[in-house]
Amino acid sequence: MTHNGYDGKSLEMLKRFNVKVGDLVYIETKQGNYSATILPRYEYSAPGRIVAKLENGYNIGVSIDKIKSIKRAGKNLNNSTVASDRGPFLKKNRTDTNTLEVVKNDTDQETTNLSNDYPLVSLISTGGTISSRIDYRTGGVRAALTAAELYSSVPELKKYAYIEPEVLFSEYSENLTPKHWATIAKTIGEKILTRKYKGVVVAHGTDTMHYTASALSFALQNLPIPVILVGAQRSSDRPSSDAALNLLGATIMAIKSEIAGVFVAMHNSISDDLVSIHLGTRVRKNHTSRRDAFKSIDIEPIAQVRGENVEVPEHNSEISLSKRSTKFDKMIVKPNFNRNVTLLKFYPGFDPRWIDHSFELGSKIIIMEGTGLGHVSRECIPAIKKAIDRQVLVFITSQCIWGKMNLNVYETGRDLLSIGVIPLQNMLSETAVVKAMWALGNFRNMDGIKKVMSHNIANEITNRIKVD
Repeated sequence: MTHNGYDGKSLEMLKRFNVKVGDLVYIETKQGNYSATILPRYEYSAPGRIVAKLENGYNIGVSIDKIKSIKRAGKNLNNSTVASDRGPFLKKNRTDTNTLEVVKNDTDQETTNLSNDYPLVSLISTGGTISSRIDYRTGGVRAALTAAELYSSVPELKKYAYIEPEVLFSEYSENLTPKHWATIAKTIGEKILTRKYKGVVVAHGTDTMHYTASALSFALQNLPIPVILVGAQRSSDRPSSDAALNLLGATIMAIKSEIAGVFVAMHNSISDDLVSIHLGTRVRKNHTSRRDAFKSIDIEPIAQVRGENVEVPEHNSEISLSKRSTKFDKMIVKPNFNRNVTLLKFYPGFDPRWIDHSFELGSKIIIMEGTGLGHVSRECIPAIKKAIDRQVLVFITSQCIWGKMNLNVYETGRDLLSIGVIPLQNMLSETAVVKAMWALGNFRNMDGIKKVMSHNIANEITNRIKVD
């Protein structure tokens, strides 16, 4: 694996200069010189080239015919001894539950006992880009950065709080399931009940972070402290990474905010000046790669972190925000989820047999994502009625990002109401699916599920729509 992907003359050159994949090197060529890191060569890469990553983060292929010399400038990045100072992080002191042990780095085992009065934040790592770095064996990004490594990569954190890290999972977010949501919710609940944390930060992949945020918003009720999910669009070892600012913003929100609940902390814009704090049930990812991909829908961000300050604007009175409190015994944890829920997106030419197929697969709830105010074609109505007659609950949302649905305006909507379809106002489709899984996992009575789905629990339904 030391020369992964190299063969022929390119392999001979690496061996001649005694360098391997992951080494920091100085490459002297006939056209110029480069400080870079040797990367693996992929099977589709052009032959006769050395692949390297420059200090600015860009990859280049250097023709071996142009190379004069390669000098090794640093240790192989696969060697964990490269990072000699990993920064202070907390571990539990097994002999005294009222104190914390600070381990300064891997080689210096000096410890300091600290009072619980100093802000303590639980950092739970689940994986994703914010917990990723370049794998110099493959040249790709891998979810391998631990919570402690993530903390040490942002040394500014030590100004604000002590971090107690825990790696719960190391998964890209597309691999997370409702079972993972339940584990995250239970873990957070257990940590909060210790009463020692000022806040909880969850490092999470961005692709499904809004699903997990919704899940925790329903599973964790009457929260006494903030729970903030945070992600990154670009891995923490890239020069353009948003991981550091997002993590700083989440931590500052966790220790300084006077509001409690489940939130998402991400870049406000493409600039590195502001982190937006979004409600867990009213946020979605709207761009594949921009650092400001996450936007609050139908409301403004609930807060913003600017520098060291948390700015909480005046909000619509319809938005219910909880205050930070010491009433830990009031917290309710309902972490069960049932995945027998199907989300069907209507489109011109949609085959109603998909509705029948959902029932055959065991779905107890179907979320139909309709057009505009919440419409589907008349061709779908018999299949929907058949599902409802079979005791399947059918709810409908809108494909539109902003605005509230209304089934009373047009005939199609009134027909849907007449057969028992239940509209979900301006609830986001992703939130509706998660809430349906949660409701199905915690309430057995179908009438009770109908009621809870239409009832506003965590600001998933807003009555007044902001027009920008």
